[in-house]
Amino acid sequence: MAMADELTNLIADLKETEALEHVEKRLSAGGNPLEILAAARGGLEIVGQRFAASEYFIPDLVYAGEILRQVVKMVEPKLKAGHEMKRIGKVVFGTVAGDIHDIGKDIVVFMLDINGFKVHDLGIDIPAQAFVDKIKETGAPIVGLSGFLTLAFDAMKETIKAIEAAGLRNKVKIMIGGGQVDEEIRRYAGADAFGRDAIEAVKLAKGFLSK
Repeated sequence: MAMADELTNLIADLKETEALEHVEKRLSAGGNPLEILAAARGGLEIVGQRFAASEYFIPDLVYAGEILRQVVKMVEPKLKAGHEMKRIGKVVFGTVAGDIHDIGKDIVVFMLDINGFKVHDLGIDIPAQAFVDKIKETGAPIVGLSGFLTLAFDAMKETIKAIEAAGLRNKVKIMIGGGQVDEEIRRYAGADAFGRDAIEAVKLAKGFLSK
C-alpha cells in the first residue's frame, strides 16, 4: 500500500519525473497495472480537491492530466497483454457540452475497451444532438456522459432530455461520472447509474448488458 500511496502523492504534488520513474520501477517489478492506475487516479482526485480549494489552478489541472496520460500510456501495454478483443457490446461516450476535461473520460474509455466494449468516443464539449446522432448511427445500448465541472450537471440533464425527445431513452442505459457526481446528481440528470471510477464504469456497463 505504501507504494500506491507514494504514487498518489507524487501525482498530487505534480512531480512528473518522479511519478513516471516510480511507475516504470513498479511495472519492471511486475506491479499490478490496475493498482497503478488506481493510485494515479487517487492523485488526480487530490489535485481536483486542491483545485476546488483554490490551492491549484487550471494549469495545474492540465499538468496533472498530462502526467496521468503518460502513466496510462506506460500501463496500457501491460493491461492489453493477453486480452482477446472479443467485443461484447457498444458504448457511446463523451464529455458533455461546456466541459473540456478529457482525463477521466480517457481512462474510462480505455478500461471499457480492454474489457471488450467497442467505444465510440465523441471527445469533449459535446452537444446533446451529437450523442443522439451517434446513438442512432451505432445502435449502442449504453451511453456514458462525463463531466468534471459542476456546470456539466445541467448539460448531462439536457443531453438525457434530448435522448428522450428523440425516442431513444427506452433503448439505452445511461451512466454518468466525473468530478462531484453522486446519487443526487444522477437523479437530477435522469441517468440510470453513476460511477466513481473506471472500474465501476466497466461493472455498470457489463451489468447493463446482462439485464
